[in-house]
Amino acid sequence: MRSVSLNIDIDNPQKIPTRFGYGEGLLEAGQRNKEVVALGADITGSVKVDLFRDAFPDRFISLGIAEQNQIGVAAGLSLMGKVPFVTNYGVFLAGRGWDEIRTTVCYSNLNVKLGGAHGGISVGPDGATHQALEEISIMRCLPNMTVVVPSDSIETKKATLAAAEMVGPIYIRFGREKVPVITDESTPFTIGEAYCMYEGTDVAIIACGAMVYEGLVAAKELKKEGISAMVINNHTIKPIDRATIVEAAKATGAVVTVEEHQIMGGMGSAVLEVLAQECPVPVEMIGIMDRFGESGDPDVLMKAFGLTGEKIVEAAKRVIKRK
Repeated sequence: MRSVSLNIDIDNPQKIPTRFGYGEGLLEAGQRNKEVVALGADITGSVKVDLFRDAFPDRFISLGIAEQNQIGVAAGLSLMGKVPFVTNYGVFLAGRGWDEIRTTVCYSNLNVKLGGAHGGISVGPDGATHQALEEISIMRCLPNMTVVVPSDSIETKKATLAAAEMVGPIYIRFGREKVPVITDESTPFTIGEAYCMYEGTDVAIIACGAMVYEGLVAAKELKKEGISAMVINNHTIKPIDRATIVEAAKATGAVVTVEEHQIMGGMGSAVLEVLAQECPVPVEMIGIMDRFGESGDPDVLMKAFGLTGEKIVEAAKRVIKRK
């Protein structure tokens, strides 16, 4: 299992939106490779694709509010040797464009990159219609699709650059609100390789996206009570890092999965699929419990839906009792 050094103050972290990392990554990818192109959908600024548009106006195409058309155009561009990045709110990109993603992109294994913005409940006031809570599940079930959910802005930039280098379809999920920065430039990032951010022996907290930070908060609180919690940054949902998950489960004997997504079909379900086959241990799941989102302040919603370090602490204590 790969471990990294944690060089942050958990109580007072710097906060930056993950979408900033996506925009910076796309810009740098365009600087590295002239074949990289970007497709917009009338929300270019909010998903930070304006950085690429301003630098490479002749490699940017605005297609309006037309998700299915975005995917079709991207597919055609990929067949011409381009590396198209399609960016939109995740709920619309993955939801409205699913048939085209499945049949046109994945079936032919085309080199199309999908940036799903505004993922999770933390979109806040936009409400249930704009909160992507199901797209990890409907993306990871597609053959040939890679699914990545970075933990912070720095990791999102690395994921975007890695997406530009790999061949084949990939879905990168990122959010709108500011989230704690828990990695740095030296933190290794490889698609398909999870890593340990906090060592522990009593329970393994396996998380993705902004919830990795909440896992670290929980681990620190558990330590005060004499409970040793491991925290795994499981940024790649597909292909999932089976070896790291199994090793964490064997080392601790209990697992808590944590995600800002429906618990059915998401990252937690992917972890359970691995454990059921290779290392059955008690598991508790933190996520959206089979309900739609609501409109409200992001911090209030995260607490209302149980997506906090406090709830992870409670889940860790429950699962340890089940060993």
